[in-house]
Amino acid sequence: MTKSFMHKTSVSPYITPEGHRRLSEELSYLWKIKRPRVTQAVADAAAMGDRSENAEYIYGKKQLREIDARLRFLQQRLNDLKVVDRSPDDTSRIFFGAWVEIEDADGNCCRYRIVGPDEFNPDNGYISVDSPMAKALLRRAEGDKITVRSPNGTSAFVVTSIRY
Repeated sequence: MTKSFMHKTSVSPYITPEGHRRLSEELSYLWKIKRPRVTQAVADAAAMGDRSENAEYIYGKKQLREIDARLRFLQQRLNDLKVVDRSPDDTSRIFFGAWVEIEDADGNCCRYRIVGPDEFNPDNGYISVDSPMAKALLRRAEGDKITVRSPNGTSAFVVTSIRY
């Protein structure tokens, strides 16, 4: 439940097959495993008597509300998503799903994969298609120069590699 809820008007509906599988697995886990366990724990706590001072009962009910909210979000989001499961016709340019290597003016290299907003993970180099970096990269080719504005200022890069 660590991900914040997204408004569908502010994010792209695209997702990789791997990202779609992860969200589907999370939905299945919450529905088939976690929710029944928490429901049983709440029932057990309720059987102990006074619910107003029963911490296990109060915490369990809070967990159920969070699980139910996440389930509703996942069900709606999975219905709205479009799985991008093939490479584009022009693989010499950057599109959704591409692995891209860029280099800054100091020779520092970075590698990113452009993914949907539901699957971004900076630690793995996954950036959202809605991010300023991805927007600057889209439709570019090897050798193209890009400029990205961030809160820290403007940075320039050169695209050194594209693969799908």
